[in-house]
Amino acid sequence: MPEKLTKEELLAKAKKPAEDAMRMHPFYRGKIQTAPKCAIRGLDDFAIWYTPGVAAPCRAIHEEPEQAYEHTNKGNTVAIVSDGTRVLGLGDIGPLAGMPVMEGKALIFKYLGGVDAVPICLDTKDPYRIILAVKWIQPSFGGINLEDISQPKCFRVLDMLRSDPDVKIPVWHDDQQGTATVILAGVINALKVVGKKMTEAKFAVIGTGAANVATIRLLLASGVPFGHIIACDSKGILHPERDDIQQRKIEFVDKWRICQNSNAEGRRGDVDEALRGADVCIAASKPGPGTILPEWVSTMADDAVVFACANPIPEIWPWEAREAGARIVGTGRSDFANQINNSLGFPAIFRGVLDVRATTITDEMAIAAAEELARCAEEKGLNEENIVPTMSEWEVFPREAAAVAMRAQEQGVARLSLSHDELLRKATDIIKQAQDMTHFLMEKELIPPLPAAWSE
Repeated sequence: MPEKLTKEELLAKAKKPAEDAMRMHPFYRGKIQTAPKCAIRGLDDFAIWYTPGVAAPCRAIHEEPEQAYEHTNKGNTVAIVSDGTRVLGLGDIGPLAGMPVMEGKALIFKYLGGVDAVPICLDTKDPYRIILAVKWIQPSFGGINLEDISQPKCFRVLDMLRSDPDVKIPVWHDDQQGTATVILAGVINALKVVGKKMTEAKFAVIGTGAANVATIRLLLASGVPFGHIIACDSKGILHPERDDIQQRKIEFVDKWRICQNSNAEGRRGDVDEALRGADVCIAASKPGPGTILPEWVSTMADDAVVFACANPIPEIWPWEAREAGARIVGTGRSDFANQINNSLGFPAIFRGVLDVRATTITDEMAIAAAEELARCAEEKGLNEENIVPTMSEWEVFPREAAAVAMRAQEQGVARLSLSHDELLRKATDIIKQAQDMTHFLMEKELIPPLPAAWSE
């Protein structure tokens, strides 16, 4: 972000994506469509693709279910399942209002991962009905991406589906594992820039929803001592005397675990107390601005790192955090430096998962993705405004996919065995084809061009 811009100009720039969205969404009436992937030489070919010829692959799949991956697009198709109860920073707006987000997710899946994704917005808030719906639709998909489901329900849905022997495809919750993956990549490199060690840094984790519960889990797996983490929810710092959480500890299993094991100093209070002396702030809480105040950032350790990841507005504006003393600032937005956003994770992670037909997505696979993201950014040169790759560096995604697929094979959860070179080449080809197709459709104006006046 150019420092020469005034605060008013920065605010105006931050508001522009929402203004553009209100013009462009109705112009296209959605962001995704179904398109053929097979040759249609003439109408006679429908005898091959449909009846009577299609009966032959149907019989093959009936005799051997794995043949579905050879004869259909199942192996490259993911369902984006949501009940719309926790959409971005908008809260419970319902499945219909959540559709633009799920379509956007499907668009990113295709463009950055070559994955065909389908929004499935469910008109129920019942976790058991969501679980049942996923089980019912799994024959059509190679994987399930749970999205924007409120907590603690989201944990229960994910855990029950992952442990159900009748669920034969990988299920993951992007708001948990995807966001945590990219946050971990950012933390790895941010600490390198400021010259601090993961095992020694103190963390203030603001918000204990799906994203940060998973982030804490990945931080612990990466060597951060539990006691070095101070976590806050809307009622303040988590500690063993939080009776409100203890009374619901069966429902809030992860939060109660954090209460019992984090916060070695035994602090009490709110966000301001959690931030005091912290090396790293990871916020995924209430959208701002003003959720985190500059004066609180000023009490953090020297060379502090602030990730304000709330959408659509970060908990604190980046320029406010830097003026308050933060050395590195990241947000979830693409219009600021250091975008700490799950879009860097889920397209490639699912690409790798699908390419080896993995049966699940483990934390170790997510860590492999985070480490590869960090490595890609480091190879281009780390600095305060470059700690993770940008989405424009598309070559990062095949590398991340290959890293995930290799880890899946190492852990014994992959059904196919491929070398790193084979995986890298396969992912590169699929992702490049998706992007080339989009550009071709734009060049031929099969995707209509936007009015020229809108670019001014």
